Amino acid sequence: MADLRQLLRDLPVFGGELPAFDPVDTPDDPVDLFTAWLLGAIRAQIPEPHAMTVSTADADGDPSARTLILKDIDTDGWRFAAHDDSTKGRELAARPYAALTFYWQPLARQVRVRGPVVRERAERSAADFRARGTGARAEALLGRQSTPLTDPAERDAAVAASAARLARDPDLVPPQWTLHTVRAESVEFWQGDKERNHTRLLYRRTGTTWEKGLLWP
Repeated sequence: MADLRQLLRDLPVFGGELPAFDPVDTPDDPVDLFTAWLLGAIRAQIPEPHAMTVSTADADGDPSARTLILKDIDTDGWRFAAHDDSTKGRELAARPYAALTFYWQPLARQVRVRGPVVRERAERSAADFRARGTGARAEALLGRQSTPLTDPAERDAAVAASAARLARDPDLVPPQWTLHTVRAESVEFWQGDKERNHTRLLYRRTGTTWEKGLLWP
């Protein structure tokens, strides 16, 4: 264990050339800055720049987190999808609030989003489901995510049967599939620095506008 602790301490962080970030020269709306950072991550060819950690809590306040894909963002908020019977679906039903974390490691950049979560209309959720790949739709159609699995062969057979259902009915959509929107109350932009003099810019919603200010590293 001592060797492992030392190994962890010796691992390099914030390697390579890091981008500049001037918090003075930033837009009034965090969506605009997020979009610019996301496009920058795409141009830098960072793998899966739309991946994010989605953190929720159950009725008792116990947290859980998992990595999902950002489906869309606009002035209403950040969107992701979930099956109502999944752990995250049940937790969002009990406590419709979430935190999102994006981390673009080569750029030493993080974005943290927090806010209430609202369910999108059924037609928007259905459109999201139909846009998924065949395998993803077949698996989601089962609605068995996070339930105990005793035999992988049973899973494979169930997914094959679900794929056959979709082949017969390509427009099939489970009613439990839901597109969620996080309506941000706060958005933090974090730019790492090799000397740990990190820059943190926090946007807070005040009514229909945003206030922004710096945080200590």
